[in-house]
Amino acid sequence: LAWRDFYKHILARNPHVCMSKPLYHKPAHSNNSNNNIRWEEETEKTTCTPPPRLFFFNLWRRGRTGFPFIDAGMRQLNATGYMHNRARMAVASFLAHDLLLDWRLGERYFMEHLIDGDFASNNGGWAFCAGSSGGGVDPPPKPYHYFRVFNPCRQGERFDAEGEYIRKWVPELAGVEGKAVHDPYERGAGREAERAGYPRACVQHKASRERALQRYKEGLLVGRDTA
Repeated sequence: LAWRDFYKHILARNPHVCMSKPLYHKPAHSNNSNNNIRWEEETEKTTCTPPPRLFFFNLWRRGRTGFPFIDAGMRQLNATGYMHNRARMAVASFLAHDLLLDWRLGERYFMEHLIDGDFASNNGGWAFCAGSSGGGVDPPPKPYHYFRVFNPCRQGERFDAEGEYIRKWVPELAGVEGKAVHDPYERGAGREAERAGYPRACVQHKASRERALQRYKEGLLVGRDTA
């Protein structure tokens, strides 16, 4: 309740967040403008169909990323219109960092599907999880907290240690035992997962994290109007 009221005060004081602008909005091309993160669809030129943004965004929204905890959260959202706060944070970080897609795509998707959707809370939560690209209100270390990138597998291991949540919402992995349910293809359950039709990971987290950190760093230090 405190966070809900807090974000409503933020919205009342900063109505520009309703216009797809980050909280700490600065003019384009200014130093340290957090409007300048270069999202993946803006840098990858390809003739593939569908384009990269739509392809990876569709994997995310359908719960087919190959990261069980992420997929469980998105499938729960699609089926019930609800998702636990920890899962919301994990899927938001995954979209903005691992897939390097504009966080506002996820913000909009949540508002279209959440039964408890509240603009102020949703906007603030996504800004928080996206890091400096969203201009979240979380007090960051100097100069920004863009380096806070959730590990999707570790999030599952930490908050769904027995894998019950994953097995409920990702039935392809219902028969996978032990910790392999958090990363079946890397923990000896790949054949079972493949037979059940569960996809491999769509990205490598370590490489994606490094890419995101570099892109965020460039966006904060070099003024470009790409948001």
